[in-house]
Amino acid sequence: QGHENVVYGCAIHPSGDTIVSASYDHTLKIWDARTGVEQRTLRGHTGRVYRCAINPAGDTIVSASYDHTLKIWDARTGEERFTLLGHTNEVEGCAISPSGDYIVSASGDGTLKVWDAHSGEERLTLLGHTDEVRGCAISPAGDFIVSASNDWTLKVWDAHTGTCLCTCLLYTSDAA
Repeated sequence: QGHENVVYGCAIHPSGDTIVSASYDHTLKIWDARTGVEQRTLRGHTGRVYRCAINPAGDTIVSASYDHTLKIWDARTGEERFTLLGHTNEVEGCAISPSGDYIVSASGDGTLKVWDAHSGEERLTLLGHTDEVRGCAISPAGDFIVSASNDWTLKVWDAHTGTCLCTCLLYTSDAA
């Protein structure tokens, strides 16, 4: 018990001690992974929270929301550090690089954005999808990003330049 609406996303702290949940009730909650006891609630979004991620050091949480923003939180205190603004539609996905130095966001506006994890500054906007971008992931080496879209494609992007390296077409009307 704890959330007042659908839980849409979750992340596990690198230590395995805590879990973060993202909910349509506009909050995130931090839970003790062993006991299931709620430790704190993170409030600040004005819309549904779709996804969350925790950086490899375990000290930062990122959340993606229907309110068109990402928020960066201190994982120890639950305090909001800053808000990332730039998408023109809901932010449906987020990921933090293995080194913890950049964040990727996926949006219903059809774009991905790459952000500096320490300053919150936008580094790149990745353009090329023709419909909502629902999710994103970062390679273990941090050198490429993968995005999943309602346009029936996955795209692979160079994380440093934003160049689309390839497109995987998942469906065509000619498919047998």
